[in-house]
Amino acid sequence: MSGTQIAIIDYDAGNLRSVEKAFAYLGENAFITRSPQEILQADAVVLPGVGAFGDAMEKLRRYGLVEVIRKSVQSGQPFLGICLGLQLLFEKSEESPGVEGLGILKGEVVRIPAAEDLKIPHIGWNSLEIREGATLFRGLQKEAYVYFVHSYYLRAKNEQEVAATTEYGVKIHASVEQGNIFACQFHPEKSGETGLLILKNFAGQKSF
Repeated sequence: MSGTQIAIIDYDAGNLRSVEKAFAYLGENAFITRSPQEILQADAVVLPGVGAFGDAMEKLRRYGLVEVIRKSVQSGQPFLGICLGLQLLFEKSEESPGVEGLGILKGEVVRIPAAEDLKIPHIGWNSLEIREGATLFRGLQKEAYVYFVHSYYLRAKNEQEVAATTEYGVKIHASVEQGNIFACQFHPEKSGETGLLILKNFAGQKSF
């Protein structure tokens, strides 16, 4: 098969098919699976998701995927979290008090504060402020626009891991990079040519 073998983790979360189609458009061999063997043998792994933090963690545990994700990250496979997939990589979320996240990266997910002129959930296009040299954003203009759908946002503990930010009432950590781990709060698969370039940059990563 041609293209990078990209395993998209299936834990009954929404948005899997649109991620699969975006990679297929780029000529990559993306496939949806919850098989530990298929995930760990892939060239790269994606954890997408739309939904609630607590429900998602319960399903990852039910399907035995928590340990698979940890093994994937530890093995050096390029790993991409999208939207809820970004949030799950961190320690906890205000959306689901008492529920532990994967804790692979340090930080917490908090609710976007209410304001008269802001609608929550935040749905729509926002420009990014991109950190110079960020891997996922190579070839993009400095303030590229991407598509968001979320009510909660990341506050990463380690600022050096933040690859891009946006403003929506508060400063939002919109993307992180740490070694072989990449994650986006926005949806690259719904962000037009900009998003396709981000996914192409990810697919071009080799194991660390």
